[in-house]
Amino acid sequence: MNNSKSLFIIIVVLAVLIVIFSAAYTVNETQQVVITQFGETVGAPISEPGIHFKIPLVQKANFFDKRFLEWDGDRDQVPTKDRRFIWVDTYARWRIDDPLLFLQRVTNERGAQSRLDDILDSETKSAIARYDLVELIRTSNRDPQIIDELRDDLSSDQLSEISAGREQILSEIISAAAPKLKELGIELLDLRFKRIKFLDEVQQRIFERMIAERRRIAEKFRSEGQGEASRILGNKERDLKEIQSDAYRQAEEIKGKADAEATAIYASAYDRDNETREFYRFLKTMETYEATLSEKDLLILSTKSDFFKFLRTPSGR
Repeated sequence: MNNSKSLFIIIVVLAVLIVIFSAAYTVNETQQVVITQFGETVGAPISEPGIHFKIPLVQKANFFDKRFLEWDGDRDQVPTKDRRFIWVDTYARWRIDDPLLFLQRVTNERGAQSRLDDILDSETKSAIARYDLVELIRTSNRDPQIIDELRDDLSSDQLSEISAGREQILSEIISAAAPKLKELGIELLDLRFKRIKFLDEVQQRIFERMIAERRRIAEKFRSEGQGEASRILGNKERDLKEIQSDAYRQAEEIKGKADAEATAIYASAYDRDNETREFYRFLKTMETYEATLSEKDLLILSTKSDFFKFLRTPSGR
């Protein structure tokens, strides 16, 4: 009898503990809770951290995140207003603003991601289709820094002014999508383009054009360099000829002055007294003999020849 009573007490205690633990739930700082009873919401959402209680086995605690959540869109092929087909990759940040409405409309975060895909992708495509590609790329009308060699090769749309720009397009997407998401209990915090890219075949043509432009510029620089090199070499040859001509002129002038001085010296020596002149004549004649005659030479000269005069008498008379 006592054993049966003890067993009954233990069962009752365990049942009470189970009821208490099933009735209590903990909410932390990053969570908010909506209580449902047989699928219907009961009371206001609970966002205060701490221990809370519900009716066990009847009510259910549905937990939702209070933090900023991430949406990463799929890469889509989108045409612009000027018929440029591009790949657009977007991402966004959102949070659960109204957990009651969120639970009723999308149930959970998986359902929310699906609705975000539909709404944000649709609004992004609609906004891009209303603008030219240059509006998506540029954000302002500041003057681009372009070297002169490329300025003539840029098309008009690359230098034309934009009417909206990327930031305004993103604002339009957010403004169009936010009210639709608000009806789902979602607040859209921000949306950005992760990447804008041409189709592969278009991108390849653009790369080929860029390569051709750079090659043309390189050839222009090479041509200018060759022209400058030819000019420098021409100047060098001209300067060299001028230097050689001037040096030849100076050398001839020096030789002329030397010859004039030598002639003056000879004349001065020749104009001295008779003995000196006779000695000078004798010396020069002997030098001529030495340079002209050898042991094997045979000369037939007149006795009256000037060349023979010093052979007749030492004085040449």
